[in-house]
Order: sequence, then structure tokens, then C-alpha cells
Amino acid sequence: MSRLYVVSGPSGVGKSTVVAEVLKVRPDIWLSVSATTRPPRPGEQSGREYFFVSAEEFAQRADAGDMLEWASFAGNSYGTPRGPVQEHLERGPVLLEIELQGARQVRDAMPESVLIFLAPPSPEELKRRLVGRGTEDDASVRARLERADAELAAVAEFDHVVRNIDVATAAEELSALIV
Repeated sequence: MSRLYVVSGPSGVGKSTVVAEVLKVRPDIWLSVSATTRPPRPGEQSGREYFFVSAEEFAQRADAGDMLEWASFAGNSYGTPRGPVQEHLERGPVLLEIELQGARQVRDAMPESVLIFLAPPSPEELKRRLVGRGTEDDASVRARLERADAELAAVAEFDHVVRNIDVATAAEELSALIV
């Protein structure tokens, strides 16, 4: 069986961008698609960025143990469906792109998983990136920045750290860790 790799880090650090670059050159890696109760952002499609589900459906799946990990933030729930992860681990490496709380749950559920922290060049750059993407209102940005402090303090819980100074270098470093 292959290994499960978990990429985590604060909102705005570039997780999706770095992971997308890795997947361009590593077709052997399967990226898990999370489920969420938040509405899609412009251009997002269910099954591609997330599976967009109702709060009721999400709660039912979580209660049934169908989520490998899950968390709630800013009034929405996010989680990783367990079945597809287990199925794809039979074929090759699996990559999860999730938040800190979920990474901790995966470590508890699957201790053999490899946790990789994607860190920003600096807290100031993280704030600039988060504000600059323009996808969230001021209150959500403030909440994510407050949460980022706790996430940055948890770096010691991870097996590896990749600093996202530039996407290409971070993607190379991440790809090298996935064997």
C-alpha cells in the first residue's frame, strides 16, 4: 500500500497553487477532493475543487464515520471522504490538502501518514497574499489571519516543512518528499 501525504498550512500560503504544480509533473499522485458546506466561489465546480454538500448531508456523513477528518470554520464544514482515500492508496500515493485540525485528525487515524507544512516566507507576506486574493470579506480575512498565528505555531507537529517563497521551488521540494 502507498503512503498518505498531508499538506497543511495557513490560509493564503499557496497550498492549492503549489499542489497544482506538483500534480502537473506527478501524474502518479492522486489528490483527494474534500467535501464542504460552503458555497462555491466563482469558477469552482463540485467534484473538482470540493464536493459542495448541504450541512445536513455533511453531518450525516461525519456521524457515520465516512470522513477521515473534518472541521468547521467560519460557519462551514470541511472534510475528507474516507472511502476514496483508502481506495486510491491501493494504487499509489495520495495527497490531502487540508487545514491543521484535519492534519491532526489524520495523524491520529493514520499514524503512518506523512505531514508536510507549507510555510509562508513571513507573516507579513501571508497577510498580503490572503488580502490580495480578494475572495473573502474583511471579517473572514481577519478570522483567517488570527487562525494563522496558531497554525504557524504548530509547525513542530509536522514531519517536513516546505517554505513557499516561490511556487516552482516549493513544488519541487514537495514533489521530492512524495515517494
